[in-house]
Amino acid sequence: MALDYLILNIIIWFSIYMIIVLSLNIEYGYAGIPNFGRAMAVLIGAIAVGGIVNRVLIYILNIDGGIIQSTGILKSTLNSMISQNPFLGLAILIFSLLVAGLIGALAGGLFIIPSVKLRNDYLAITLLAISEVLYLISNYNRSIIGGYYGVNTPDVLAWVPGEHRLFAFAILGLIIVLFVYLFTERLLTSPFGRLLKAMRENEDVIKSFGRNPFKLKVKAVAIGSGVAAMAGAFYSLLSSNVIASTFFRVEWTFFPFLMLLLGGSGNNKGVILGVLSFVVAKVLLIVYKFEIKDILNLPFEATWLEYILFGSIMLLILYYKPHGLIKEKPVFTPALKNLKKTHQKI
Repeated sequence: MALDYLILNIIIWFSIYMIIVLSLNIEYGYAGIPNFGRAMAVLIGAIAVGGIVNRVLIYILNIDGGIIQSTGILKSTLNSMISQNPFLGLAILIFSLLVAGLIGALAGGLFIIPSVKLRNDYLAITLLAISEVLYLISNYNRSIIGGYYGVNTPDVLAWVPGEHRLFAFAILGLIIVLFVYLFTERLLTSPFGRLLKAMRENEDVIKSFGRNPFKLKVKAVAIGSGVAAMAGAFYSLLSSNVIASTFFRVEWTFFPFLMLLLGGSGNNKGVILGVLSFVVAKVLLIVYKFEIKDILNLPFEATWLEYILFGSIMLLILYYKPHGLIKEKPVFTPALKNLKKTHQKI
């Protein structure tokens, strides 16, 4: 495989996973909410593109037929239009990300409300169960996003020559990640972010200051789900299709948790290191797993190498580096910084 193709794949997967893990850092790293239903928010982002944005565009262009057939016509029609007008593709991209973020936030807030008062272990299992239910409904109900057949999505970069498409998506992904990173960094260093940390450590403390943990948890999950849904939307536009069966829990829930734990939860710099390390290893494993199996003479199929290796890494992290590669640091507000300077002078 050509080196440039390998690097572009690493950049694209880094962008997608970076958005998802940043969303997890809001919920788990700061608020302490073990959202084992992360795949649900990513799938909702895909549904927003394949099921909502597609239907809006089908209505505007007056295309007849079922969702599966009409999206094929829609893709062909829009790709031809976008190839002549790049701004149309950009408009569809922005509209898709906004719709995905909004629907993801609403769904995340709605699904967390019935279970928000559960203990962390029960909460994690409940969110995982809700995620699996949505996955099964989307996979077997053709009216949403075509069931196991899936639906097509327009190529928002149809104006870019085919040999440069991957490069264009890599740059686009990094731009989106930059905006998401700046948003989450600003959010988590704000008083709201410090409240989430306080709630994670001791809910009674924030109750004593008149804050409502229930509302804070709903807000944290809503924001995190909205961010994760944008990753699902971007992945769907990159793939030019939406197939529910691709959004399974290992790829979109447990791998992101592994990246967060690897880099260090509670800080965005750790997220960058964790995601980059994981993605490089994952892409190299996908490309060279059969060679690795032959060299090491492994007694199992090469397809299982990825899961065995990353599962082992997670166990080692939890045992030897529970804080991750970059340990969370305390946030110093301006008042605390002034107090520290005064103390040093004394």
